[in-house]
Amino acid sequence: MSDKASFPSKSVHIQAGEGTGQDALYASRRKLHVRSVRGRFARWRWIFVWLTQAVFYGLPWLQWNDRQAVLFHLTERKFYLFGAVFWPQDVVYLAILLILSAFALFFFTAIAGRLWCGYACPQTVYTEIFMWLEEKIEGDHNRRRRLAAAPMDARKFGLRSAKYASWGVLSLWTGFTFVAYFSPLRELLAAAAALSFGPWEWFWIFFYAGFTYAFAGVLREQVCVYMCPYARFQGVMFDPDTLVITYDEARGEPRGARRKGVAPAAVGKGDCIDCTICVQVCPTGIDIRNGLQHECIGCAACIDACDEVMDRMEYPRGLIRYSTENALRQHWGMKEILAHVVRPRTLVYGALLLAITVATGYGLATRSDLRVDIIRDRASLGREIGDGLIENVYRLQIMNMVEFPREVDINVSGIEGARINSTRVIQLPAASTESVTVQVRVPADAAGPGSHPLFFDVSVRGDERHVVHEPSTFLLPE
Repeated sequence: MSDKASFPSKSVHIQAGEGTGQDALYASRRKLHVRSVRGRFARWRWIFVWLTQAVFYGLPWLQWNDRQAVLFHLTERKFYLFGAVFWPQDVVYLAILLILSAFALFFFTAIAGRLWCGYACPQTVYTEIFMWLEEKIEGDHNRRRRLAAAPMDARKFGLRSAKYASWGVLSLWTGFTFVAYFSPLRELLAAAAALSFGPWEWFWIFFYAGFTYAFAGVLREQVCVYMCPYARFQGVMFDPDTLVITYDEARGEPRGARRKGVAPAAVGKGDCIDCTICVQVCPTGIDIRNGLQHECIGCAACIDACDEVMDRMEYPRGLIRYSTENALRQHWGMKEILAHVVRPRTLVYGALLLAITVATGYGLATRSDLRVDIIRDRASLGREIGDGLIENVYRLQIMNMVEFPREVDINVSGIEGARINSTRVIQLPAASTESVTVQVRVPADAAGPGSHPLFFDVSVRGDERHVVHEPSTFLLPE
């Protein structure tokens, strides 16, 4: 994007180093008392707050096959996701999920900027909830500012204590819910009644609760400004056709106050009345009128606030709006903006995202729910047992990846006359792994000395579709 729209410095006073003639390495924090705002984008933010938290807090309570529908059971080393059971061998799907998330972030950022940050990021969501609790207890932004400046007395102590307590309860419940994704909720509830959590459960409940409290209650905008790496590299994914929050400088300047209903031309001013409400509602405290800045999380609170002011002044809405650099420069409408959504960058991101999604969906749909791993006993490479037979010993690890018991047959092929001299029928409990020792015998004259390919055919009784053809080797001594 042009220099005008690229990321200028945040308008925060930098303290000069006393007695050194140099700037300090940090900016002193300015406590933000964010003003609440109403409007269409504020409604969308709260829709996502309710949606994300309904999913997060609700999933551990959802039952499926007499267990939690979503449970990453670390003790059993199984991940349950509704009807699917994933094992440590399926870690490739976690890697694919991370790749999909990255390309989705690139794709949507290239189209419409920081949608994730503004509406669905946990930092945004929990900050929104914590600020709502703060406003309900301490009052609006003006009352909170006066309370912060007032000396400590009984009233201030009571309000602050109530606020911090509400934050603490919400944080602890959030930490408890987080742990419920990794330890069965029924066990956690029983442990909670007696306060008998295990050491790791205690640690993670308080660890996650502490970070929720610190990030959403104490640090807030500092997380987005200083700690989040996305704020720093987002500009790489922007281009002049990326839809971002913009201030229409041509329409708004020069700024200046005036009475309601006064036409801007009559006082030689632009539409901006310099009320600074757009700054007061910003959760990171920036002035969007200075251009696009890396601190902007794309929440659109300034759009709602400015539209409300424009309505009161009887001016057209959209002084601050979603637009693009090219649209501002060439005075495009929404039709022209949407026409430039499809461009090389978005096509590449979209094609990669679609290809990976389709491939992953196909892999999950065709994933075998019966898996066999074979290890040949190296302590006995091949031994003659009489009657002209040679025996090799194998250990089979058979995984039943569905939540009902099965009966499987084990057969061998690949060498003429090969047969199994041990149990061929195995009972597999639901969602379990069984280790079986198998002796395979082959006539000594079936092949020459050396290593020969041997195949184990493991099939589910009554279901011919589920057959695993797993290769191994058979050693014939000289």
